[in-house]
Amino acid sequence: MAICFLSPLKPTTPTISSTPNLNPKKTNILRCNFSLPIITTTEPEPVFTSVRSFAPATVANLGPGFDFLGCAVDGLGDFVSLRVDPSVHPGELSITDISGTKNLSKNPLKNCAGIAAIATMKMLSIRSVGLSLSLEKGLPLGSGLGSSAASAAAAAVAVNELFGRKLEVKDLVLAGLESEAKVSGYHADNIAPAIMGGFVLIRSYDPLELMSLQFPVEKDLIFVLVSPDFEAPTKKMRAALPAEIGMSHHVWNCSQAGALVASVLQGDLVGLGKALSSDKIVEPKRAPLIPGMEAVKKAALQAGAFGCTISGAGPTAVAVVDSEGRGVEVGERMVEAFWKEGNLKAVAMVRRLDRVGARLVGSVPR
Repeated sequence: MAICFLSPLKPTTPTISSTPNLNPKKTNILRCNFSLPIITTTEPEPVFTSVRSFAPATVANLGPGFDFLGCAVDGLGDFVSLRVDPSVHPGELSITDISGTKNLSKNPLKNCAGIAAIATMKMLSIRSVGLSLSLEKGLPLGSGLGSSAASAAAAAVAVNELFGRKLEVKDLVLAGLESEAKVSGYHADNIAPAIMGGFVLIRSYDPLELMSLQFPVEKDLIFVLVSPDFEAPTKKMRAALPAEIGMSHHVWNCSQAGALVASVLQGDLVGLGKALSSDKIVEPKRAPLIPGMEAVKKAALQAGAFGCTISGAGPTAVAVVDSEGRGVEVGERMVEAFWKEGNLKAVAMVRRLDRVGARLVGSVPR
């Protein structure tokens, strides 16, 4: 039984419930009152000598869904390799290698993958073996594609798989959120879809409640991701947001977020794109901080995209289309707009929805 501790003396039990929607059988709500549940005091033995995991990139906010909507995209992400290491003190974790970037610490207490791995080890009460972790960054830092969340998700899944998959999805999200809270802020709109895949709605943060939104499998959904050569630090982009908003903007964004969720469940790309493009609170404050962003959005829509917005805190722009061919055309126009209006070089990628989330991709049995 999972127990979440509000304090050392006040345990509460998390629950899983469902809420009616347009597709009720496919919506799950994961609820917990605090971050790290204590799963069991019985320490599991490792079932593998080593494992390799992958977690995908994510698009957070999706326009009007600031801090409560996100989705995973395929073909991009981070890898984590984890092994039992007799040279590491029992119960501890060592980060031995980081590739793909030179800007991350190997101190596991200051690294998003390390923090999530340690949180998962605590959940499992790992005390008898030490672990070594290596991180392969496939996502650039500060790209607006959930780079820290991908590392955290891959690490949490790796630890869980190494010890026989004892934890549930909700526990892995909580371990990843522990990392996000220390590295990029207490928000689950990247870490939840990175672990769960697909679209995810964060219904509540206190207690944490997550809803998986199923986009119809028979429908095509293509993302055009255009990343300029520009840094948009999350702290700076959050500092630009208003502390208070008017009632009319509140009502507008709520209605657009509701329309976006309904469009996801119905597989309505026209409605999804329209809602995606309609944020009146966050995007208007952030877009001017990214050179050329407003022109990029206009170019995407003129080229046939159903919608376009900033991915996460940026600087990546994301557009939605219904075919890879159209995605290539839209991406070219967006890259041109970044160069002409923002004087920024950019790279376009065309990707599909990742419906799986973080997963095991390799293992060596004991």
